[in-house]
Amino acid sequence: MPIDAAKALAAEPRTGELSWDHKDVQLYHLGIGAGVPATDPDELRYTLESRLHVLPSFATVAGGGKPGVTSGLSMPGVDVDLARVLHGGQSLVLHRPLPAAGTATATNRIAAVHDKGKAAVLVLRTEVADAEGPLWTNDAQIFVRGEGGWGGDRGPSARLEPPAGEPARTVERPVREDQALLYRLSGDWNPLHADPEFAKVAGFERPILHGLCTYGITLKAVVDTLLGGDVTRVRSYATRFAGVVYPGETLRIRMWPAPGSPGSTRVEVSAAERGDAPVLTDTTVEHT
Repeated sequence: MPIDAAKALAAEPRTGELSWDHKDVQLYHLGIGAGVPATDPDELRYTLESRLHVLPSFATVAGGGKPGVTSGLSMPGVDVDLARVLHGGQSLVLHRPLPAAGTATATNRIAAVHDKGKAAVLVLRTEVADAEGPLWTNDAQIFVRGEGGWGGDRGPSARLEPPAGEPARTVERPVREDQALLYRLSGDWNPLHADPEFAKVAGFERPILHGLCTYGITLKAVVDTLLGGDVTRVRSYATRFAGVVYPGETLRIRMWPAPGSPGSTRVEVSAAERGDAPVLTDTTVEHT
């Protein structure tokens, strides 16, 4: 069997060093659409080194995005066809605000393997700490089609009850035609996001936006709309990738306060021009 769950879970964690500086942070922010208007004081928090604040989703690309999602596919006990792999979801827990420059150690392991019957789900966990202690924990849910059915644990359901009622806030964020080309400079060089011929072979009419780019655009919208632009208020952020975005489209981002939880916001994201086709769902931002 291509996935040996016991072997994958028992494998020794892999560690590596990550480093970044203000230029990496600024490039990431530009890659998710920051800097419009260029002289807006609220945008200068993301683009000007003298007043730089780090959006927490930068954690997904810090150090050039390594270890990334595909690194989990080379772990012991995992031998799968990349064509069957989908990035199903992403969650991030912040232990303290991210510095604009730093060096840290990343520890990478398979934290769970779930048998969904017709597919397997690998949870790739990356824990990052610097000399002062833990910084963040990333979980990437990697969906592998055709690799389930061995009788293993199905794992928890990632589906949440849809938010009730009308959203408290709705904002729209245009995606530039060159957004994927800019975002990939932060470390994800998959040609699916740049090469039209490669995208067609993969079954798409043209290159698609990185899911983690949409992830960053969405968190920035929540921070700017509900948290007064204060990136340090974010405690955690989780989503499920439900559909693709094409550069040039508009993201419609809806936000609801979570009932009975004042520090929690539910978010749903859709592609406005395609009849509100779902893009991110089961999305929650926890904050102060």
